[in-house]
Amino acid sequence: MASVLITGCSTGIGHATAARLARSGRWTVYASARRVETLAGLEALGCRVLALDVTDEASMAAAVDAVEGGVDVLVNNAGYSLSGALETLPMEEVRRQFETNVFGLLRLTQLVLPGMRERRSGTIVNLSSMGGKLTFPGGGAYHATKYAVEAISDALRVEVAPFGVRVIVIEPGLIRTEFSATASSGVRETGPYAEFNAAVARSTRDAYHGPLGRLGGDAGTVAEAIEAALLKPKAPTRVLVTPSARLLVGLRRVLPDRAWDRAVGRSFR
Repeated sequence: MASVLITGCSTGIGHATAARLARSGRWTVYASARRVETLAGLEALGCRVLALDVTDEASMAAAVDAVEGGVDVLVNNAGYSLSGALETLPMEEVRRQFETNVFGLLRLTQLVLPGMRERRSGTIVNLSSMGGKLTFPGGGAYHATKYAVEAISDALRVEVAPFGVRVIVIEPGLIRTEFSATASSGVRETGPYAEFNAAVARSTRDAYHGPLGRLGGDAGTVAEAIEAALLKPKAPTRVLVTPSARLLVGLRRVLPDRAWDRAVGRSFR
């Protein structure tokens, strides 16, 4: 039975994906999070649970070594959003955002690839976002990490294909999880960008819970898309998840830059 290692399983998409794959009976699921005590519910479902901090080299290496027989599927899910006008963001927080969303993803991928190459098979699933295809004001740091995930995935897909390794990018749209609360709660509403940052927090909440939110989904929606992608004989390179993702990415593709700026700018005035 193939082994699946999933990061960021304490809540949201990671938790839902681990639960869905465990229930299917097709995989041995290793669910991981920084605090292993948050994974008790998944352990009860049959998941094997691991402590894994994607910003810590020793933690990542230990988790990979703990997977019996090697990692057949890696789901790089761990991540979060840092919001606010770019001038207001402390650089240590920006670096932490990249450590979690990008560098941890890449390093964990590096750690599992030798085994996959040796077995001539394996799958890397990278959780990107529609935010890796378009950018909203106030989300520049987060979007930059997801654009990086897209670029890494595109290069990696070609590099590892000769070894029988597949790379799949998952691009969720609006997903109702703790993610939206985290994204809006840390916005600083002081200084010259006070009104703008307040609008960012308000717009983020409205996007997930207002009319546009009806075109979104929940964590289970993404888990279902991940399972479907894993089961396809020919892996998709990208999977847009939810109508909101398909709508907004489609609009960004056809709108000129200035038209897009005007459209999104109205939400932050």
